[in-house]
Amino acid sequence: MRDRRTEVFAVARGATRTHELLRSRLLFLLVATVMLDAAASVLIFFFERHAARTEITSVGDAVFWTSTQLLTVSSQLPNPISTPARVLDVFLQAYAISIVALLAGSFGAFFHRRGVELDPPRADT
Repeated sequence: MRDRRTEVFAVARGATRTHELLRSRLLFLLVATVMLDAAASVLIFFFERHAARTEITSVGDAVFWTSTQLLTVSSQLPNPISTPARVLDVFLQAYAISIVALLAGSFGAFFHRRGVELDPPRADT
């Protein structure tokens, strides 16, 4: 009984090696995405600030637009007008889709490793 209780507390604290791997991956992705959001917001603002008929006219608009692109949700602001901003838009969309796939894979690997930790395969053959 003591061993099971220790295991439950270790899982609740996230103290196992598998938990540490997942936590480090998630933290890396969060930091990378926040840095990309900041850099892309500045770039979008500089690309779009003088474009004709653009609605991205302030840094706040650029941050809002970039963040919604990275969250893969639609914003009220139309797509960028200038060519460099459109290229950046495609990159942001590809990054966002890749991150969603990477998160799914990370959680899948976590659950697989956790299952192997709790019930190691037996060599019955």
